[in-house]
Amino acid sequence: MSQKDYYTVSELAQLLGISRIAVFKKIKKGQIKAIKIGRNFAIPKKEITSVLGQTLTTSQKTLINKAVEKTLKEYGQALKMLGDA
Repeated sequence: MSQKDYYTVSELAQLLGISRIAVFKKIKKGQIKAIKIGRNFAIPKKEITSVLGQTLTTSQKTLINKAVEKTLKEYGQALKMLGDA
């Protein structure tokens, strides 16, 4: 990555290999934090590592832990049987 502080939607789309529309949707859903400048968005460099999956935020870790707990609660016995096989 270059030494930029912010990236455009187009640049992020190219990095992720998805469309610009997909990036806009992720921004709207709050999955990508961006700053609105006029009609355009700027994505901070520190957000790029999170988006690329290199780091997890605390809220993302919490969501994952809740999903794992729910899965174990609902399917724990079946998972245990699969593990013994």
